[in-house]
Amino acid sequence: MSPDFVEVWVYLSASPLTALTVTLVAYLAGDWLYQKSGRMPVLNPVLIAVTLITIGLSVTGIDYWTYFEGAQFVHFLLGPATVALAIPVAKLLKEMRRGFGGLCVALACGSLTAAVSAVVIADLLSATTQTVLSLAPKSVTTPIAMGIAERIGGLPSLTAVCVIMTGVIGAMIGPYILDLAKISNWNARGFAMGLTAHGIGTARAIQVNPQAGAFASLAVGLNGLATATLIPILWSLWQWWSGV
Repeated sequence: MSPDFVEVWVYLSASPLTALTVTLVAYLAGDWLYQKSGRMPVLNPVLIAVTLITIGLSVTGIDYWTYFEGAQFVHFLLGPATVALAIPVAKLLKEMRRGFGGLCVALACGSLTAAVSAVVIADLLSATTQTVLSLAPKSVTTPIAMGIAERIGGLPSLTAVCVIMTGVIGAMIGPYILDLAKISNWNARGFAMGLTAHGIGTARAIQVNPQAGAFASLAVGLNGLATATLIPILWSLWQWWSGV
C-alpha cells in the first residue's frame, strides 16, 4: 500500500463527510434492493443499510464513535422528522376524531402489551434490573425511548438498539401478520404499524398507503406521549410497593 494512499485513507476515515456519505449510500443501496424486490417487507432498507455499515466498519477497523461523528448529522434530523409526522395527521384529523374512542382502546392495549411483555420476558430470563428498565420503552420512537430509559435508570444506548430492532422486525413481519389476521382496513393497518414499529413502521406504512401512513404517524405520537407518561409513574409505584 503506497504512502499516498495511506494518507488519503487516514483522512477519509476521520472525515465526518465520509461517514455521512457512507450512511446515505448504504441506505440508497438498501432502498434499491427493496424496490427491485417489489417492496418485500423482509428486505427492509434500514436493515440492509445497518448490515452494510456494520460490515464496512468491521472490515476497515473504524470504531463506531469515529463513524458517529459524521453520522450524527442524520441522527440530528431524527427529531425534526418525528415532528414532521404531524403533517399527514393534520390532513385526516376530522376522520381520526370520529374513531378516537377505538383508537384510544387500541393505544392502551398496544402500549401496555409492548412494555409489559418486554419487562416480563426479560425478568423471566434473569436480566438485570437496568436491562429490564432499558427494554420497557422499546416500542416508542428513539428520542422519546432514550429519554424514558434515562429517567427511570435504564441504559439509553441499549434502549436505542432495542428500539431499532423492534422497528425493523415490526416493519418486516408486521404486514404478514396483519394479512394473516385478515385486517385490510388501511386505517387499522397503519395504526398497528405505528404503534408496534414506531418510526420505521410508519415509514413503511407511508410508502404503501398515504392514509395508513397518517394513522401510523398518529400512533407514534400518541404512544410516545402515553409511554413517556405512564412508565415513570408505574416504575415509581413499583419502587414504593416493593420498598426499593
